[in-house]
Amino acid sequence: MDRLVLQPIRRIAGRIVLPGSKSLSNRMLLLAAMAEGESQVANVLDSDDVRVMIDALRQLGVGVAGAPGHEPLRVTGCGGPLPGGTHRLFLGNAGTAMRPLAAVLAAGWGDYTLEGVARMHERPIGDLVAGLRQLGAPVEYLGREGYPPLRIRAEGLRGGDAAISGVTSSQFLTALLLAAPLAAGEVRLRIVDRLVSRPYVEMTIALMARFGVGVEPDGPLAFRVPAGQRYRSPGRAFVEGDASSASYFLAGAAITGGTVRVEGCGSESLQGDARFATLLERMGARVRWEPEAIELTGPGGPLRGVDADLADMPDAAMTLAVAALFARGPTTLRGIGNWRVKETDRMAAVSAELGKLGARTEVGADALVIHPPARVRGATIATYDDHRMAMAFSLAACGPEPVTILDPGCVAKTFPTYFEELAHLTRAE
Repeated sequence: MDRLVLQPIRRIAGRIVLPGSKSLSNRMLLLAAMAEGESQVANVLDSDDVRVMIDALRQLGVGVAGAPGHEPLRVTGCGGPLPGGTHRLFLGNAGTAMRPLAAVLAAGWGDYTLEGVARMHERPIGDLVAGLRQLGAPVEYLGREGYPPLRIRAEGLRGGDAAISGVTSSQFLTALLLAAPLAAGEVRLRIVDRLVSRPYVEMTIALMARFGVGVEPDGPLAFRVPAGQRYRSPGRAFVEGDASSASYFLAGAAITGGTVRVEGCGSESLQGDARFATLLERMGARVRWEPEAIELTGPGGPLRGVDADLADMPDAAMTLAVAALFARGPTTLRGIGNWRVKETDRMAAVSAELGKLGARTEVGADALVIHPPARVRGATIATYDDHRMAMAFSLAACGPEPVTILDPGCVAKTFPTYFEELAHLTRAE
């Protein structure tokens, strides 16, 4: 299907059990691969990005039995670095596979080439490579400086100090932290400026602890991983529901005055995007929290525009951008400069598609101001091969006119059944 026409949605309401988190799935699979013993990883997301990670691990010689989304995956850990050898890995456009695998492979032994789709070769990786080089890893660029593809002739990490920028992506720090226990000596990591998406780093540290490795604070933006630690299987690990995916259904209820209950993440979630519901609360929704669920009821009228810093939840920020179409007054999204280096240039893409729907936008270096239209227009939405563009802009159908989503199948990257789930919760005009 090259397009999907969404008829006007009167109300979004009901209950949904969330699919597993992509970020948690890929982190847990990699941790299980490095751990001593076998791990059973349950509720692994069945999506393109997670399959990229599973295929890469299998190609590298890690035992991964089972299929995501159907049963717990059984991962036979290596008790240290992944098996060596000479490998060419194609990682698509999966940043949660490319970044951490580059670091973990650099901490082992072998000759590895890491490449992806054309867009992946436009997504920066220079800060991670700088950190790996400081820790003793020989990493070279096979194309443009600072971008994949990479060649890693790994001979282990010696450890020591690495100082990198945290402005572009938190995944660079996450990757170095995950690889640090494999180094010969203690690893000390420091962010030299500011750290975007910090909850993702906190998620990584919490998961490392579940697998037996402690990360100690070494200053406001500094971390120490003492030498001599090894990952150990926790036995069974459960992937909590994807909070970024929850944002679409919660926002849909807020816009239409419905009540939605999302199950799988809540007040005890490791994911920063779970806090997205607090922004909808500021816009007028009522929210009830449980440890593993969120229930939201929309105000039954226009939302209120807000001014919010979204540096800790850049993915959910896209959902807020579309919800802003239905607000009274402007909405300002701050801390989203790294949108430009995601699956597409999201700053340009979101602004362009909001314009088709009648909004006026002001684009800044790190912010986007959205002035909602008096009436949301129908439009054909380009998705730029970006799953979150398709899912976020589906909410534009909560207006009075049909909305057409081009290339709806791009949601397979993280949520293949998204449009089916949306239909289950939709009450049409």
